Amino acid sequence: MTFIALLAPFALPTGIAGMLPFLLIIVVFYFLLIRPQQKKQRTWQQMLGSLKPGDRVTTTGGIRGTILSIKEDVIQLRVPPDNIRIEVLKSAIGSVTQDEAK
Repeated sequence: MTFIALLAPFALPTGIAGMLPFLLIIVVFYFLLIRPQQKKQRTWQQMLGSLKPGDRVTTTGGIRGTILSIKEDVIQLRVPPDNIRIEVLKSAIGSVTQDEAK
């Protein structure tokens, strides 16, 4: 048996068989990284679209307040304890908070 015959099982794949590992990596990245991020972005956009005056929100900077008014891209918040009014970008809203049961 020659040396080349011994190496035949370890020959590099060609054509579609050679591309299969790369395609598999792309599919795994899509399902583990890209798709969940798109879903999270979609739910965040829906949350921003459903905001209304009176909702209690938390900004990405950690400021909690109640929405007073909503303009196109700016939200006016009332921040306790002194009822200070501040304006934040709509994109800075991180979540809608629920009132704790009293």
